[in-house]
Amino acid sequence: AMRWHRRRRATKRSPRNLHQPEGLRAAQRKATYFGRTTLAIIALLVTSCGSMLPWRGEAPASEVNLAFTIQNNLLFLTTTEINNHPARMFFGTAQPRTLVDPAFADRARTRRYSLQLNQRESLPFTPLVVSLGGLGDALIGSDVWGSHAVTIDYRSGLLTYQKDGIHPDEMTLFRWRGEPSILVHIDGHATTMIVDTALPDTIVLPRGAAPASRRTAHVMIAGTDFGNVDIAIGDVTQARIGNRLLSKFLVSVDYGRKQVGLWRDPRIPM
Repeated sequence: AMRWHRRRRATKRSPRNLHQPEGLRAAQRKATYFGRTTLAIIALLVTSCGSMLPWRGEAPASEVNLAFTIQNNLLFLTTTEINNHPARMFFGTAQPRTLVDPAFADRARTRRYSLQLNQRESLPFTPLVVSLGGLGDALIGSDVWGSHAVTIDYRSGLLTYQKDGIHPDEMTLFRWRGEPSILVHIDGHATTMIVDTALPDTIVLPRGAAPASRRTAHVMIAGTDFGNVDIAIGDVTQARIGNRLLSKFLVSVDYGRKQVGLWRDPRIPM
């Protein structure tokens, strides 16, 4: 059985659409609901609030900060390019392979892709060509980061690529197998949930043979009691937690060590 570690110390189908991840299909259904309103603003420098973060000081040379904005409750990278061309790309923590929309692939006319982080660094990847239903040109998956780590600072609009792994100080840590996952308490029951930043909702639970619906559930995550939360019952095979709740935390995903770290960000209201 899977063992969960929660502590504060560091621990040393042929059609194209069948390849779409469950969170992406949910995102496409939710796109109209959330509209085109930007829900967060880029803040490239953490100033007076910087001392509140689990780590302090300037980012080391082994880290690269990438700016993002939140659109339709998805994280769109704004300072990166694909093959030196601008693209509307969003990031999915649980997506194992990067997806490129056919329209963008037709314009690129290549089988070799790379994500330009800055003028000095780029990361090669081999995507699947899958329709993204108008959400964007590309869905950046975990294959781009390899065995390294990323940290998502929703408050500052920064995605940090970390070659040496995460900074687990003051974080609640979860170990996982398969896809990045954490333990969430739903109505008092501990439930393993995939951490999915390509999901714009709060939580989606598998519906089984029941019809898709919504309901209210009491939710507790990493010691934080969110009270009653509106969640979905939908077409997923495993429970997923999305940006509407993840955005209350600083979220770190270490793909090499298979750890997720959560730190309740006091800068963000409940």
